[in-house]
Amino acid sequence: MHRELSGVLVVDKPADMTSAKVVARVKKLLGAKKAGHTGTLDPFATGVLVCCINRATKLSSFFLHGKKKYEGVLHLGIETDTQDSTGNITATCDDINLSGKTIRSAFERFEGTIEQFPPVYSALKFKGTPLYKLARSNRPVQKPARRVSIRYIKILEIKVPLIRFEVACSAGTYIRTLCADIGTSLGCGGHLKELRRIESSGFTLSEAATLQELEDLAVSGKLFDRIIRMSNALKGMPAHIADTVLEKKIMHGNILMKNDFRHETSDIPESFIKVLDTNNDLIAVLKVTKGKNRYTYCCVLNAK
Repeated sequence: MHRELSGVLVVDKPADMTSAKVVARVKKLLGAKKAGHTGTLDPFATGVLVCCINRATKLSSFFLHGKKKYEGVLHLGIETDTQDSTGNITATCDDINLSGKTIRSAFERFEGTIEQFPPVYSALKFKGTPLYKLARSNRPVQKPARRVSIRYIKILEIKVPLIRFEVACSAGTYIRTLCADIGTSLGCGGHLKELRRIESSGFTLSEAATLQELEDLAVSGKLFDRIIRMSNALKGMPAHIADTVLEKKIMHGNILMKNDFRHETSDIPESFIKVLDTNNDLIAVLKVTKGKNRYTYCCVLNAK
């Protein structure tokens, strides 16, 4: 593929398909040498799956830790071993006489920074083995609790036992665990019945295409039009247009100092900066450390 065909493709993942299989389909449709996603969705879940194509796979780390938004349905009164609708029922409760006020109060208690135990049925690994494989062989391993951030939880509809909600959270948050914990706090238990990711690292459903839409675009020869350029994919990251001297230094891996850049980089806080050429192609991503004159290479992408 030509270098300009590296970029990001946002897919609306269907239910009952693994994220890896979605990426494999995308890779085949594009004829790409490399492809990868930037955050797994469980097979039963749908929604935004960000796929990095060819050299854009070097950018994956910038999306893995991005903020997420989901729309989900909590089913009260039924607990499962996987904390979602795909698992075996482990407990039930018929007494779900809860007011809307009580339910809303329970949800609100989970906003902010919370401690969350990762589910024993997850892709996290223990001594190289995914936890879900250990759990399926009756050797479940509980990982220690870790901090996650719940920016907000908004209840969209209450039809007991079903509660539809929207949540904005940090990467690494398990929505099924959140549902199980809310169910426990209400005294009746619960599990995640439905899940749809509506935003990931700034990419939304409005930018996503279904696999069927992608296949139709491939037939019409318009599939490559859906690829987001690498320079546009790093949303919100400060940009610097390189002159020919700076571009040559980057291509040769030379040490980059503050005086290699124009004055606008001097006010950038400790963060990252994307360097573009005059054609708006991404050349490199650099780390800017406040108080230091030297910039650190994160990745170089413009292979000329």
